[in-house]
Parts: sequence; C-alpha cells; structure tokens
Amino acid sequence: MTPDVLSPATLGPVQLRNRVIKAATFEGRTPEGLVTEQLIAFHEEFARGGVGLTTVAYLAVAPEGRTHGEQIHLGEHSLPGLARLAERIHEAGGAVNGQLGHAGPVANGRSNGVRALSASRMPSPLSFQMIASATEADLARITRQYAESARLLVRAGFDCLEIHLAHSYLISSFLAPGLNRRKDRWGGSLENRARLARQVAAAVREEVGTEVAVIAKASLSDGFRGGLTGEEALDVASMLEGDGSLDAIELSGGSSLMNPMYLFRGGVPRREFAAQMPLPVRVGLRTVGRSFLKEYPYEEAYFLEKARAFRERLTMPLILLGGITQLDTMQTAMGAGFEYVALGRGLLREPDLVQRLGAGQTSTCIHCNRCMPTIYSPGGTHCPVPRG
Repeated sequence: MTPDVLSPATLGPVQLRNRVIKAATFEGRTPEGLVTEQLIAFHEEFARGGVGLTTVAYLAVAPEGRTHGEQIHLGEHSLPGLARLAERIHEAGGAVNGQLGHAGPVANGRSNGVRALSASRMPSPLSFQMIASATEADLARITRQYAESARLLVRAGFDCLEIHLAHSYLISSFLAPGLNRRKDRWGGSLENRARLARQVAAAVREEVGTEVAVIAKASLSDGFRGGLTGEEALDVASMLEGDGSLDAIELSGGSSLMNPMYLFRGGVPRREFAAQMPLPVRVGLRTVGRSFLKEYPYEEAYFLEKARAFRERLTMPLILLGGITQLDTMQTAMGAGFEYVALGRGLLREPDLVQRLGAGQTSTCIHCNRCMPTIYSPGGTHCPVPRG
C-alpha cells in the first residue's frame, strides 16, 4: 500500500509527523559563525509550517571545512546556540537534522584563514590559492572530527545527522575519479575512492549508535566529466547500504565546484550571481558564466528516473530530492517506493507549503532560482519574488 506523504513516519529511531524534509540550503544567517536568532527563526518557520524534519545546513566539522569564514564550525563554542535551535524546533512540532560536512575543495581558504583540502592538489577558483592534497594524518583527524561533531549535535538535542557525501565536497572529491588522482589506498579503484565515505559513516554510527537517525546525502550523478555517475554511483550506494551505518540515503546530484545548475534546474540568474560576488569572481563569472552556470530545463521530480535505478538496487529507505513542489509529485514518489521527499526552493518560497498542500492549495514557486544568489545577501537566503 502506498503511504500518504503527509502521514507520520519513522526515520531510524525518530518519529516524524510526515515524510516531508526541508532539504539543506545555506542559510546565510551566521555572520559570526554561530547560531543566531535569525537562523533559529528561519528553521522555526518551516517547523511551524508543517515539515516533518528541517535540516540545518553546512555545519563544518573542521575549520578548513567551511565554505567560507562565516559558516558554523562545530565545537563547544557552538553548542549553546545549537541547543537553543533544537529546542525551538521541537516546540514548533518538528524534528531537526544537522548536516555534517567538510567542504574540501569548495572551501575558500582565504576567507577561512586555513588552507583548503581535497583528494588531490588543485587550484581553487574561489581563493585563487592551491588546494592541498589531504594527508593520512588529515584524513584520520577529519574522520575523528566527524564523530566528535556527531556527538556534539546529539548533546544539542538534534534528532538526525546528515553526512554530506556529494557536490564535490571533501568526501565527494575522493569519490570522483576526475578529482582523485591519488596512487595510494585512497585512490584508483572505486573501493579505494569510497573508503573515506564508508569510514566516516561508520565512525559516526559507532559514536552515536541508535540514539539518533544517521543519513547521508549522496550523488546519483555529479553532472560533469570525471565526476561520480552511472554504475559507480549505484555501487557506492550499495556499499553504504551493505555497511549498515545509515538509516536512509538522500539522492542528490551536481557539483558546487563544477556544475551547480545540474542540481537546481530552471532559471539561471547569472547577473544576480555576479552582482553578489567579489570582484575577481565577478569578472570570471562574466567570462565563463554560461559554461559554469549551465541551463537545464525544469520539470517536477527531475531526478526521479535516475533515482529509480537506486530504488531497484537498494532495499534501505531513500529520500527523493529535486524539483518536488506539488502534492501529486510527492505521492508519485511514494508510489515509486521512496520513503521520504526533500524540498528546498518550494519551502523558501512558502515556508508553510506543507500546510498549504494539505489544505488543497498548490506551490507558487516559479523555479527561477533567484533565491540562490541571496545566500550572499545581508538578509540571508530567501525567495526575492514578491508574493501575491
């Protein structure tokens, strides 16, 4: 029997009021790298609007793992604010998910004041520095920091932890053959390239046990030549399932470094992006903007067909993401065997979208993607299109 997407569900040990997840979208509300009242209110609005689980994005496990210096780096200094955030979400009726990540080559080393790391040495298009190849010592430290960060979020009262394995972040850079040119035990074969993803997932699960749900954001296709795609992406997901460290996998795609629009689809706000960027990046965008910010037509559930192959191969719960704004799309996902759906832009447009859909209304998101450049604006990420 196909479940109702708006009915209660269980994710690992966590009871959710429905199967709708607010996907991680950078909030732009932590100017000092700490939880603010603005960040709490941002997530509280989604919880009050009816989502089962809201995801706090880009929680870096290490200082060099931030995309830029204003991002939250998990540690004792961040615990009080995270605990306040979790408490407020629970009071609003929702559950809270924390995205554990290390930005790797997507990090801006100049902004962070710490050199960025990747699977292999490469130039950074963000800081115009060289990104270092992670050493054995780096990987041991970062794995330990994932586990320590997971424990911190459990102490703060979070219900779910999401390990970021996609979008050319550090772990994703190891998975992608075009970014991983290593000759050691971390490079070459898919088993070697997947070693870090599996090691981190196991370390997090060992640290938190069954106290909270543990999920991962994984790529069904990186969307660029040399990225993880096709059968290899399926094989990585199968390895993760076999390890038993995860309660669910959220299927994503694209690369923040190489092809961001593969994830988003729809309008490409190149001018708005360029206006928000520092001068060197602005000039670069004007020069190569069309090749970097490619155009993909929008359609509802645009990852569904690729995701079906994962549903056929795997038995574990899967979260479908990508172009989901309407109730019938969500029910289609349920009918195709997916246990949860994740929404980003539709909820930025209407934080109460779940309640609206339940009342028979429809989303008014026009998929223009003009919300994307607002991550750099003083007010933080939001839909800039007037309502009404």
